[in-house]
Amino acid sequence: MLQSTHAEPTPIDGIAYYMPPSDFIITGRDGSVAISWDFPIPLSHEDFAKCSATTPPSYDQIGSGMYRALRTRPDCLYAVDYARVLKEGYPHIIAEIGGEAIMLDVKEVDTPYLDRKINLLRIMGLLEPDNAHLWREIGKTYMEKGSRLEASHSAVHSWYAAERFLKQALELDARDSQIKILLAETHYMLGHYAKAVALWEQALLDLEDTQKQKVAARIASIQTGNQPRVPVVDYLTALAVAFEQHQNEAYYEAAAIIEDVLLDEEFCKQYPLTGVFQFLEQCYRAVNMTDKADDVRRQISC
Repeated sequence: MLQSTHAEPTPIDGIAYYMPPSDFIITGRDGSVAISWDFPIPLSHEDFAKCSATTPPSYDQIGSGMYRALRTRPDCLYAVDYARVLKEGYPHIIAEIGGEAIMLDVKEVDTPYLDRKINLLRIMGLLEPDNAHLWREIGKTYMEKGSRLEASHSAVHSWYAAERFLKQALELDARDSQIKILLAETHYMLGHYAKAVALWEQALLDLEDTQKQKVAARIASIQTGNQPRVPVVDYLTALAVAFEQHQNEAYYEAAAIIEDVLLDEEFCKQYPLTGVFQFLEQCYRAVNMTDKADDVRRQISC
């Protein structure tokens, strides 16, 4: 049972919680670590089974459990406390987190790896809550995930998460023009055009000429009404529905959704859609609409 002063911890797959006595101290590293602790301790089921009233979890079991909990749910209850303990008493785990995040940052990764990178960055954010660079990188990674066709089913969540973390970054460093550029892009994707323009205008003075021209063009496009008919994130959501229809062998319905998306010339102009055209070709060929499939193939080749 948990002490009355503690809320129930977040349920996490593969994790069981051990409630230490009030005088419990985490010790390890030949006596160099001694941390008082009375919060629920996350442990793997295997390690939890080894514990009892007379056999508390070991230093390594505690570190492994906290790290596993944070990797799975960096937003879990007690996450800040777990991060503090890792920072105070587990330098080898902190080094592993940093090393893995760097490794993921320097290579091309697919969507599951992006999720892994996001969680690692969020753990690092718990360790350094005032580091605007970390929150910017979290937001940027959510933007990358939200832009991927294979992750279009979670586009709304990804773009709103990007917006939230980039706002946090900007609160920490209001002068960073690159944060403003990224946050403005999230506003644009979500259809918050006035907010996007306001941030882009703030950033203009600090940009180099090439980037300044691109941003000025985006501002002018919005001010003259040249933007997609609906927020871009809505199109990404529609594409997710089309993919689901395709999986259910509803090829005509999937093709109809794609055709509707492609009618928006401004959207097509602003975003690379090679993958969408390839998907539309697959839908046509699945129902023997060969002429239309060939037309799409020619568009892709041009």
